[in-house]
Amino acid sequence: MAEFVHLHLHTDYSLLDGACEIERLMSHVGTLGQRSVAMTDHGNIYGAVHFFEAAKKHSIKPILGCELYVCQNEDHRADPHGDDHHHFLVLAENEEGYRNLVRITSEASLHGFYRKPRISKKYLAEHPGGLIGFSGCLAGELCGHLMVGNYEKARSTAKQYEDIFGRGNFFLEIQDQGLEEEKRIQPDLFRLERDLGIPLIATNDSNYVAAGDSHSHELLLCVQTAGSMHDPKRFRFASDQFYVKSSEEMLQLPCSRGCRSDDGDRRAVHTEAAKGG
Repeated sequence: MAEFVHLHLHTDYSLLDGACEIERLMSHVGTLGQRSVAMTDHGNIYGAVHFFEAAKKHSIKPILGCELYVCQNEDHRADPHGDDHHHFLVLAENEEGYRNLVRITSEASLHGFYRKPRISKKYLAEHPGGLIGFSGCLAGELCGHLMVGNYEKARSTAKQYEDIFGRGNFFLEIQDQGLEEEKRIQPDLFRLERDLGIPLIATNDSNYVAAGDSHSHELLLCVQTAGSMHDPKRFRFASDQFYVKSSEEMLQLPCSRGCRSDDGDRRAVHTEAAKGG
């Protein structure tokens, strides 16, 4: 069986957004034959202890991370009005990384909160030790540039993050949940990999455990937005592919087949999302 590790996943600690209940998640991951899984909740690591203990109980290797909100201001403590933020994924590789993850998420909540717990690139650059960075989903800065056709700006963003985390500690994230925007920017992500020598990592933005949970997740989003299931204009995900997929399902995706394997990497089980591709 080909190995796959889900590295982009939102538990129910991504309040009113993620719906991966941790005990059920671990049981599901074990049933799929996957040996490790990451927790990357939005802007927080509230579920770290629960996640770690549940993973150990199910003999699953836990990877602690977070999907950060990175602001555009140089200083996240500055006046936030008019500022924008982008998603950016980080994983803790070791104890140093965990301590920096605690430091960064605490700083974001205590001193960078404006609608979301925001953090600046400058602060990330001061605390990169033990952390692995991913460029993020469509809401990430790099993908945002690609969606408007600005390849050079995306290239500059990739180089900036590689400078922050160091060579071998930053990866380009590629996803395929059936969205037109994802397919449109995939060629440019492969081009960036060739131009910069930064590896691609295939992930699935897992917001619920099983495929059949998509309807329940829609209900959760209605609670979040005070919307109604009867409103055709309600906020909803554009596909039903945001679940914890099997290794075989992931390896069938075009983006996964295009990612190169790196079996010799010291962190292969952590960061190589599609092996044998």
